[in-house]
Amino acid sequence: MRTMSRPPLVTLRPATAADADVLFRLASDLPTWEERGPTTPAPMSRAAFDAQVAQREADAGNVRFVVDVDGEAVGSVSLFAIDPLARHAEAGIALLPEARGRGIGTAAITRIVEFGFVRCNLRRIHLEAIASNVAAIRAYEKAGFVIEGRQRQQAWVRGAYEDIVLMGVLRSEWAAGHGAAGAPAT
Repeated sequence: MRTMSRPPLVTLRPATAADADVLFRLASDLPTWEERGPTTPAPMSRAAFDAQVAQREADAGNVRFVVDVDGEAVGSVSLFAIDPLARHAEAGIALLPEARGRGIGTAAITRIVEFGFVRCNLRRIHLEAIASNVAAIRAYEKAGFVIEGRQRQQAWVRGAYEDIVLMGVLRSEWAAGHGAAGAPAT
């Protein structure tokens, strides 16, 4: 009899001191740097990373979690640029290379969307993706995001201009697939 492997158990949790090495590895990952921010890719020192973490901890307006798979940190996911009046925020995710392509990103982004709508009372969550990152776009669509637009040749990524795909999900769209109380529909 053939046994099927179980999907990984993906949870979101606060960062601990034990996660610092994994989070530093993510922050200093030059191959994906251009996909995560507008600044020129450059090596990051541990001191610069620690200062960045301290600054983020002082900013109470953002929500950040460690992506945990079966008890091991494999990434981070966040809601940032939260607008308390219009009730929207941007989502972001970063995973270690060995955690990609296994459904972990889809599970993590689905959980942060639920957190944003249920716990933060947001009405809209949006994000940006490099157009060539087809796997990420597919994961975001599985989590309920729809493509809302495209910024042509907006980003300089690994020696070429790339389009940025703008995606969003409304609480009303998310709730329609999860029942009125936000629980998954059966």
